[in-house]
Amino acid sequence: MSAVIQGGARGPAEAEAFVLAHTVPGRPAMVPEVELLLASEITPIWQATEDWLAQNNVEPPFWAFAWPGSQALARHIRDNPALVRGKRVLDFAAGCGLAAIVAHQQGAVLVEAAEIDTLATASIRLNAARNGAAVVALDEDVVGKPCRWDTVIAGDVCYEAPMTNHILPWLRGLAAAGAEVLVADPGRAYLPVAGLVPVAKFVVPVTRELEDRDERVVTIFRLEAV
Repeated sequence: MSAVIQGGARGPAEAEAFVLAHTVPGRPAMVPEVELLLASEITPIWQATEDWLAQNNVEPPFWAFAWPGSQALARHIRDNPALVRGKRVLDFAAGCGLAAIVAHQQGAVLVEAAEIDTLATASIRLNAARNGAAVVALDEDVVGKPCRWDTVIAGDVCYEAPMTNHILPWLRGLAAAGAEVLVADPGRAYLPVAGLVPVAKFVVPVTRELEDRDERVVTIFRLEAV
């Protein structure tokens, strides 16, 4: 996929300018050691991105928030650095790049963060630079790619049936190829039942602007090849 925003001539520099113009520095509740560029109010960023969407065919601004799954993964990695130290790591559907940044800080030798939204990859680049982290932002759909990672992390990816059906066979294939695949889920409806081994649980504060409650219980599972 080209680095140019789909449907328009806008490139990485303009995408980064958009992110900078519509976010402010903030620290996620579970990982205050990391500073991210985040939306301070939902409505302005959502409306601004809808205008961008109409012109350039990009996704809603999921990258502008530190979602509970990514916060739990980042906390788990920070508290258990052996999960990533000396390893090649993929943060799949990385959002703002929080877990990827922590993976680099905890000693991963290679960190790639995959997103299909040009604004998300711009956000990842900016957030990684802000925290002095070497993270490669992949602006492409990596589903179906052969395994080149030791550890694969995915936060809150089972929120829709099509998404789950698209990614789960590939993630299980990565596990079969020898990668440790960790999936953080805050109780979404389409999480599969089979082949999930719980390894950690976190209570993550959330905003009612994004969720229907004040906190989410996030379980981190190791995905097995079944």
